[in-house]
Amino acid sequence: MMFATAPRRRISFLAILTMLSTFVLSGITTAAHADEIMDRINSGKSIRIGFANEVPWAYPGENQKPLGFVNAITMGVLKSMGYTNIEPVVTDWGGLIPGLKANRFDVITGGMYIMKNRCDNVNFSEPIGVFGECFIVPKGNPKGLGSYDDIKTKNAVIVTGAGYSTIENAKRAGVPGSHIMTVPGNSEILAAVKAGRADAGGMTYFSALHLSRESGGTVEATDPSLNPKWTFNWVGVGFRKADTEFLVAFNTALKAYLGSDEMMKAVQEYGYGKSQLPGDVTTAYVCENR
Repeated sequence: MMFATAPRRRISFLAILTMLSTFVLSGITTAAHADEIMDRINSGKSIRIGFANEVPWAYPGENQKPLGFVNAITMGVLKSMGYTNIEPVVTDWGGLIPGLKANRFDVITGGMYIMKNRCDNVNFSEPIGVFGECFIVPKGNPKGLGSYDDIKTKNAVIVTGAGYSTIENAKRAGVPGSHIMTVPGNSEILAAVKAGRADAGGMTYFSALHLSRESGGTVEATDPSLNPKWTFNWVGVGFRKADTEFLVAFNTALKAYLGSDEMMKAVQEYGYGKSQLPGDVTTAYVCENR
């Protein structure tokens, strides 16, 4: 009986060694595998930054040069990490998250608010700023629209961009869906208000201020403080869910860069000031509370 069982024991022992070796090698391979974005960098490819035409947040200049303060911050952080091979990719606002998930770009900027439904689809960096929302209205604000509550009680029509957080905020404030128009972006929002098809255009304060200046005085921006505090939002830079290691490195560099003299000089021309710095609020908190 002993001679009959010995070979089987020997085979089992060898089988166990083989299995253990496989697990160890598999673990090494998994640990050594880089994020998708690092795969591109290591193979000599560019980091593709996706953004829409959202002045002054992120927009294309000559030869699609990334302009705007969100791009300036993102580019500054990447440069501090040693990455300068950047490829800008301009798309519609509504195509940013789908494009990131479809691997058409590696990072999305554009001044995107960190919101729970977005956190389910992309990973955000730690906040790069905090911002309020307001409206563009015809010069003189004839209907006296300064808040979402005004839109609701005065039976007004608000126009905003597809994918903008303004849609959900207006609904939360009680504005009926039939009084919320959606268009592709800020240019179309301005056109709708100027043509009288909407009474107000909902967007961030920076965007409203820019459009009021560009409109030649036909529209004006309302005061964002008239809206409730829960409408204030934090902005982050978006990454694919798989690129966790790169995100950790980006956040480390962001912490050192945010609020530095170098950064404040880079964003000054776009109107970003110290009052927009996010403080100690974390992305984890914002994802749960916005």
